[in-house]
Amino acid sequence: MKRLFLAVLATMMLVFPQFPAEAKPTDYDILIDISVNGQLIRSDAHAYISGGTTYAPIRMLSDALNVDKLSWNESSKTVSIVENGKTLSFTVGSSYATVNGKRVNTGAVTQQIGGRTYAPVRFLCEQLGGKVSWNQTYYIVQVTKSGVTIPTALRFYDYTVDEIFWLARIIEAESSGEPLRGKIAVGNVIMNRVDSHEFPNTIYGVIFDSEHGVQFQPVLNGTIYNTPSSDSIIAAKRALAEDNMVGESLYFLNPRIASNFWIVNNRKYHSTIANHDFYL
Repeated sequence: MKRLFLAVLATMMLVFPQFPAEAKPTDYDILIDISVNGQLIRSDAHAYISGGTTYAPIRMLSDALNVDKLSWNESSKTVSIVENGKTLSFTVGSSYATVNGKRVNTGAVTQQIGGRTYAPVRFLCEQLGGKVSWNQTYYIVQVTKSGVTIPTALRFYDYTVDEIFWLARIIEAESSGEPLRGKIAVGNVIMNRVDSHEFPNTIYGVIFDSEHGVQFQPVLNGTIYNTPSSDSIIAAKRALAEDNMVGESLYFLNPRIASNFWIVNNRKYHSTIANHDFYL
């Protein structure tokens, strides 16, 4: 995917004592990201929030924090971690972990979903010497630990905080008040343009593209600079994760308020979602 990778992520360390409690293990509307020392890390399984606790795959976090050893006991369904002289064990279905042989209440049950074993992020990271904070704006669990080098395979280059920010802004400006599906669809069009040779290859470039005239009204009226809602940020992350509602559509318009119908006359109709018609 043609996207500009920014080597340094924006640092937005907003610390909150509690994580949002409304998400469920099966609710993927909200995509929870994990960053370690400012670097978004990739995983084939998303973190999630359940009962006020944020969970993430133990192996993903352990690898990102450079633990000395990790092992799995199939018969007891137990993950064991050795790091800097400390041994931690998590057993699926238990709300206790063992720390150097002593039982410690983790505050939440260790879970297994889709073949991945999940532990409470805060408990695990703090036991491994890390600090945890929550970026409420972008739904990112931020872990910091000195002396850690993120393995190349875990570095998430697919999108950055900066890209979430600008994509959420255009989604908010174009589809404020629309359902999540409609917001994601607007994000899909932006990302389709990023991927197309006909348009600039960055989100920012697509939004402010003026080669054939300004492409989006919010750039002209200034609403592109409004603060995006939480729903628009969620939609941006869904679109960046390639959750697609409108196929390869490159255009959209609201026919009830549009003053220019070039799209209608020159592009192939794909579908209608909420207030917008989408065109290939």
